[in-house]
Amino acid sequence: MLFGLDYSTWWFLVLGAVISGYAILDGFDLGAGALHLFLKKENSRRIALNAIGPVWDGNEVWLVIAGGALFAGFPVAYAAVFSAFYLPAMIFLIGLIWRAVAIEFRSKEPGKTWRLTWDIIYSAACIIVTLSLGLMLGNIAMGLPLNEQKEFTGSTWSFFNPFSIMVAFTTLALFMMHGAIYLAMKTENRLYTKLTLLARNFTVFFLLSFAITTVYTLLYIPHLSDKLKSSPTYFIFPVIMFLAIANIPRQLNKGNYRFAFISSAVTIAALLITVAIEVYPNLLYASNNPANSITITNASSSLKTMKTLLLIAAIGTPLVGIYTSFVFWTFKGKVKLDEMSY
Repeated sequence: MLFGLDYSTWWFLVLGAVISGYAILDGFDLGAGALHLFLKKENSRRIALNAIGPVWDGNEVWLVIAGGALFAGFPVAYAAVFSAFYLPAMIFLIGLIWRAVAIEFRSKEPGKTWRLTWDIIYSAACIIVTLSLGLMLGNIAMGLPLNEQKEFTGSTWSFFNPFSIMVAFTTLALFMMHGAIYLAMKTENRLYTKLTLLARNFTVFFLLSFAITTVYTLLYIPHLSDKLKSSPTYFIFPVIMFLAIANIPRQLNKGNYRFAFISSAVTIAALLITVAIEVYPNLLYASNNPANSITITNASSSLKTMKTLLLIAAIGTPLVGIYTSFVFWTFKGKVKLDEMSY
């Protein structure tokens, strides 16, 4: 026990924090890519690419940490999740590869057709990555069929169910809103005005998607709302989320783009915290038989391993956070194009 919590719970919190960090940081990268084709002018697209240029690859470090944290802390869950999600995970990784290639190759040639081709690939890759991420999140939240050996027993098509598809599009809307706000923070003049309008439109898109998904969850997936119903205290996180969303257009209208971006980040964090509260102590809920669920208890490493890992996490995670903050501080301010730009 540590401060009244067992080590498995602490590692669950660490894993949740790292996943939230990845969603917030790489979320605006992916969102900026997903909306890339909404920007019609060559100069606008170059500015958008250079807004994420210094940080997009560093933001993916949080994904590596999340995978490592799951493997080290909950190896049983790691084996089950990556076996079950082999196809969507591979699509996710291929999308990340093509995003990187598109960003780096786009500026290698000045031809209009060349750049348009890579623009389409870049935007499509970001959309596919985001939808794959949302699809996996939806299935993890809803649960998958597992046998007594904690092995996935469903088929490839099990992933494509109404709930996970709704979560996928909600994730896309959320990241596009997040990305538009980040780009508004990094741009000015007419491009800033356009991105402000896009941010408002994607906020509406997110609210509609989230409302539909929430209603479906309450009606057809009761285990994802049991704790909110049983304890009104947990409603503080959905309330925080809605207040943060409401604050976004307000701050954009005032030109306080940094506060709008913080509100967007709070929205993502509050949403993930709400999901974590509902699934805890499960890491992967067995939809066919809850007794087969993978929990933080039956999936965790040994006690000695957990203690060692928490010490490493207590040192390493803040260092990554400091590095990330340093990069953002170094490249703060509006984007200005020069001969070294994409």
